[in-house]
Amino acid sequence: MATRGTGPLPRLLGLLSAGLGAALLAVPERLAEIAGLDHLPDHQTILRGVGARELGSAAGLLSGRRPALWTWTRVAGDAMDLSVLGLALRTGDRERRWRLAVTTGVIGAVTALDLFAAASATRAARANGRVMRLRASVTVNRPPDEVYRFWRDLANLPRFMRHLESVRVGGDGRSRWTAKAPAGRSVYWDAEIVEDRPSEVLAWRSLPGTIVPNAGRVRFVAVPGGRGTEVRVELGYAPPAGRLGRMVAKLFGEEPTQQVKDDLRRFKQVIETGEIVRSDSSPDGTDLRRHMMRRPAQPLAG
Repeated sequence: MATRGTGPLPRLLGLLSAGLGAALLAVPERLAEIAGLDHLPDHQTILRGVGARELGSAAGLLSGRRPALWTWTRVAGDAMDLSVLGLALRTGDRERRWRLAVTTGVIGAVTALDLFAAASATRAARANGRVMRLRASVTVNRPPDEVYRFWRDLANLPRFMRHLESVRVGGDGRSRWTAKAPAGRSVYWDAEIVEDRPSEVLAWRSLPGTIVPNAGRVRFVAVPGGRGTEVRVELGYAPPAGRLGRMVAKLFGEEPTQQVKDDLRRFKQVIETGEIVRSDSSPDGTDLRRHMMRRPAQPLAG
């Protein structure tokens, strides 16, 4: 449910590290000659050490875990390599210096790429670290196809999701969501359906540029013996910093997971009885029988 990712660049760098590391361990003498490092004492030992470091970076990057850490490890290795090349440039003949200059240029370009990847991975890690992930489930006494149809008409969601004012459905699986905000204000965002398997899974996410990136997935699992459907809900959102972030926190309440559970409790009442039963959390109750009939989707404004 993360709202942002690091993209394919860390994996590509991992493949680059793997290939380079294997070559440095297999033919260090030949690579030292090509790079202009063959005049340095213990140059084979140096290159084998670099090769082992590259293989370590490759293992970390290809694992897909903590890409920011491993891309910064590559940047540190690049700095070490540039230092060795700088020392080598002070010695050696003209031909070796030309080869060293070319090698330094290549390593410099790779360093710039590694810096870009490391900065991007760090930003993504910080963004994903702010993501709030909420999970809850409820079992309802209705078959999966009926429950799925109710959710698939996204305009039904405000009937039991307390913080939503409306969801207006447009074409191509897109919709506009409007939510209640403190001080009588409203916030809205556009979303799109990204996975739709009838009677099994429905997933959506906000479109790029949304001030509060968010996503949701609902799974509809038939209970054995025809005893209804287990509805498993996963929600994620990335609250921004500052004043807007505090407003979003108020919007979702002090206990957002409990709010999702309360929403599902109201959903169970709606899908099974057509109304929300009077309770302390809903003192007035809400008769929703008239909403149970499907209605045509409403187009987006503008």
